[in-house]
Amino acid sequence: ENKAWAGGNVNLREKLAEQSASGDVPEDGLNEVNLRLATGNVGVMAAINDEVRAVKRQILYMLYAAVFVMCLISFRSPRAALCIVLPLVLVTELGHALMVYLDIGMKINTLTVVALGVGIGVDYGIYIFARMRESLLAGKPLTEAYFASLKTTGIAIFYTALTLAVGVGTWVFSDLKFQADMGVMLTFMFVVNMIAAIVFLPALCRWLLRPMERSA
Repeated sequence: ENKAWAGGNVNLREKLAEQSASGDVPEDGLNEVNLRLATGNVGVMAAINDEVRAVKRQILYMLYAAVFVMCLISFRSPRAALCIVLPLVLVTELGHALMVYLDIGMKINTLTVVALGVGIGVDYGIYIFARMRESLLAGKPLTEAYFASLKTTGIAIFYTALTLAVGVGTWVFSDLKFQADMGVMLTFMFVVNMIAAIVFLPALCRWLLRPMERSA
């Protein structure tokens, strides 16, 4: 029996609140309130969002692991894979900070946006690193390899990120809060991933790929 409601559509929680305010609440009155889980689509979505918040870290770790393995297979170097994955981790954490600042909760829809940001960001990193690696294997020093990558793939990455950011940035003006929030999130992820690929990834290469530069 659901004791949250009494006959005549009387809400017992409201009734007990009124009695508590007047000092007439019975000693065992609070025990009569029985809260039940929501049913229907609302209950299902609430349960899904609770589960997403519980396993979001595991999902992101598996995503990073998958990206690391694919980069390891492609470039045959764990250091190279780290140079690509670490900027993604940084941008994702910055995205979480933005979500907290904008009061955007972690749910199934926002987790998908974060995963999409990782997917786009890894493309930027791979493009930059592949071009740098090609120059390093040709015997060029790291600095020259970096500027060569900026002149070719760097320009393409900049315009690609700008096009994507402007496209989804228009969602900010939507009357739907979810669409407006996703516009802010995706614009942030596209732009900051581009900056991380152009700035942070080469800095990591300078630190981690010295042996490759010397061998080249």
